[in-house]
Amino acid sequence: MFRILFCLALSAVAIVARAEAPITLGASVQLTGPVANTGRYYKDAYEFAIDRINAAGGVKVGGVARKLALRVLDNQSDVNLSVRQYVQLLSEDKVDLLLGPFASNFVLADSAISEKYQVPMVQGGGASDQIYSRGYRYIFGTLPPASNYFGTTIEALSRLSPKPAKVALLYADDAFDVAVAKGAREQLAHAGFNSVIDERYTSNTSDFTSLLSSIKSNNADVVLVAGHETEALNFIRQAKSLGASPKLYSFTVGVPSADFRQALGSDANYAAGMTAWLPAKSLKDAWFGDAEQFAKAYQARFGYEPDYHAASGVATVEALVKAIEAANSVDPKKVRDALARVNFSSLYGQVAFGPTGQISLPQTMIQVQNGKVMAIYGAGGALGKLQYPMPAWGKR
Repeated sequence: MFRILFCLALSAVAIVARAEAPITLGASVQLTGPVANTGRYYKDAYEFAIDRINAAGGVKVGGVARKLALRVLDNQSDVNLSVRQYVQLLSEDKVDLLLGPFASNFVLADSAISEKYQVPMVQGGGASDQIYSRGYRYIFGTLPPASNYFGTTIEALSRLSPKPAKVALLYADDAFDVAVAKGAREQLAHAGFNSVIDERYTSNTSDFTSLLSSIKSNNADVVLVAGHETEALNFIRQAKSLGASPKLYSFTVGVPSADFRQALGSDANYAAGMTAWLPAKSLKDAWFGDAEQFAKAYQARFGYEPDYHAASGVATVEALVKAIEAANSVDPKKVRDALARVNFSSLYGQVAFGPTGQISLPQTMIQVQNGKVMAIYGAGGALGKLQYPMPAWGKR
């Protein structure tokens, strides 16, 4: 009898231990290499969100509160390594669910692994429409479609008087920027703009001399650049060096970041861009209070300002938590089905995934004015005054 009771007691302990085991989320993120400066937002956002959720009691599954754990690997900005690491996370590390990397080309490759293993990945780093055009069921994303990144910018430009006569469209040759350019090209044509340059360049290029010369010779009024932050920095520095002074330039990535403004100093002024998120008190959150409180707490912890990458990263963790609790399970297929139904308010905005798994959020056109990021134009119309035309470099 004693032996039977002892075995029953051991079984009960084992059951409780299993029930209270942490739920492990796995991710491969760019912590070193060319895009590590943006990759850090995701690692930090994941850690911050998980710490807040755990401090609030964790995730309730089957009536038991379970903690979250995080397993992050450094893909060194190498997409092939990233793919191998997601295989490792699922086949060797046995993580329960997946968070994503930064950048669309990484998400395109890595989501094939989540689809193969039928484990949902919620990612906030890739916006390319191509990610969601393949019929995959296990990929969900918190960035709005790349094809509409310049949508509010083009609408704002169409309301200027006089309307810009000539537009130049430049874009890098990666999945995200090609998707941005495709959408912008169609929107420019629909709005009646004359595109005098439509040029593709090699991703991570550092030399914009020939493109800037073309911008000058074609007298482009507005330049739209779909590229990454280092490319935007190089473009502006070389524009100043060559005296290229269009009336406005706008960039898909970089402008919302404090690093962008610090790197350029006063030369960052007049640069326009877009963001799906600004730290507004109106964006309420179950774990952080509101977006403004989140931004202050994030900067206090990590020593730099969050931008939409960080907010998007937090939203991915929150979406998984909401789905786990709705499914009352960590079974990947049940969590996947619950993710397709989530609809909640967060510091990032309203999180609800469309039929393909991608979120729909409006972009806000922004501009750096006197060293600060100012909201210019959103889904509801004008939010601030655009400083247009930009003064020539010699008159600033």
